[in-house]
Amino acid sequence: MAELKWYFEDFEVGKTIEVGKRTVDEAEVLEFATKYDPQPFHVDKAAAEKSIYGGIIASGWHTCAMMMRLMVDGILRDSASMGSPGLDEVRWLKPVRPGDTLTVSTTVLEAKASTSKPDRGVVSTQWEARNQHGELVCTVKGMGMYKRRPAQA
Repeated sequence: MAELKWYFEDFEVGKTIEVGKRTVDEAEVLEFATKYDPQPFHVDKAAAEKSIYGGIIASGWHTCAMMMRLMVDGILRDSASMGSPGLDEVRWLKPVRPGDTLTVSTTVLEAKASTSKPDRGVVSTQWEARNQHGELVCTVKGMGMYKRRPAQA
């Protein structure tokens, strides 16, 4: 296993990390929505064109799933992550459309070492997804548990 890059100590309050980009694929939008959020503006092109959105848009849950994938690829895969106790807030601010390119970043809001379990800490972050026009389309506030960096021998 490769050496881990991200431990609790690496998440300094105020630090913003760009985790990656992803272009939204229409077939994937339709497949996700058909399985998990089959509202007409996600799965039916004719209905979506008549909706307030004027066309197919990604489910907000799909947007969150794409953000999560970028978080795993950009940070979590190379981290001492111990999982998450949950999310506090999800906001879908603008529709995400097939062909959009999302850029995702995360900003550290708080980092608290555990007093009862000194081998770990909890990091509170805000994730942001912006489209190719720089418009904020989704925000997520959440927490992650991370191991502390082991002492060097």
